[in-house]
Amino acid sequence: MSADTDIRAAAFSWLSEQAARHGDAVPWGTLRDGFSYRGARVTLVGPSGIWKPRVLDLPLSITSIPDGRYDDSFTAAGFLSYRYRGKDPHHRDNVGLRELCRTRTPLIYFHRVAHARYMPVWPVFIVEDRPHELCCMVAVEAALKLSPSEGPANAMGSDSIIGVRRYITGETRRRLHQTAFRERVLDAYSGCCSLCRLRHRNLLDAAHIVPDGEPQGDPIVPNGLSLCKIHHAAYDNDLIGISPDYTVHVRRDVRDETDGPMLRHGLQQLHESRVVLPHRRADRPDRDRLAWRYDRFRAA
Repeated sequence: MSADTDIRAAAFSWLSEQAARHGDAVPWGTLRDGFSYRGARVTLVGPSGIWKPRVLDLPLSITSIPDGRYDDSFTAAGFLSYRYRGKDPHHRDNVGLRELCRTRTPLIYFHRVAHARYMPVWPVFIVEDRPHELCCMVAVEAALKLSPSEGPANAMGSDSIIGVRRYITGETRRRLHQTAFRERVLDAYSGCCSLCRLRHRNLLDAAHIVPDGEPQGDPIVPNGLSLCKIHHAAYDNDLIGISPDYTVHVRRDVRDETDGPMLRHGLQQLHESRVVLPHRRADRPDRDRLAWRYDRFRAA
């Protein structure tokens, strides 16, 4: 295994640990500090969106910032169209992307989902270079099951591969949207459960008030609640409900049960308590959506 391959494998392994620890959205500072590899510092991001740490000859990561300077976007064919740095195809960063394409070398894609928090997707491959358009085409490895011997022609190939690529890209985009929703909601609630005030961010979820796929089920903060995983499950299963005046209600049969301390302290004692609300009024749960969901709870 070459040093380049070994370092990239170590970066992927380290990144997997960080994503598990932080709940998919990794803080910028953590990525910037990176990890130690045989006494050398491997940083995963930096000032440039196309980032090459000193220990490597080719870029390790590319980064997109929604509504930023560059209009990176997903194509109908299932690729990420990633913009060059600047307008010079021969800039060293752009040459690095071209070499990644030629050598079929994997790298990491970072997408900013909230302030100073980025969701990683890896490994990805650059499968086509388009210097005349000042961009390159990026594919998620899982979509194409690429090996280093496969060239861009194969990556851009058959209908079956295109179908799989579109599916995987759709799943990746869905994860990006879900992670962005989670981070915005958790930030609005200052990183705590709105029912029990638990502050372990990796144990928190963004719960939809009106479920995704329903009318008014938009992934926006007023349609979200920051809930720990226990209370998210209880809310989704109508064990607890929240009325439009922000009062918590525990289902009567649950209140009448006899069990251990988790039921007593974690659920039963929440009855008729008040939801912890975001500081910004614009981020607070939408009362009409709460009414819709509360009606469903009462029917249950």
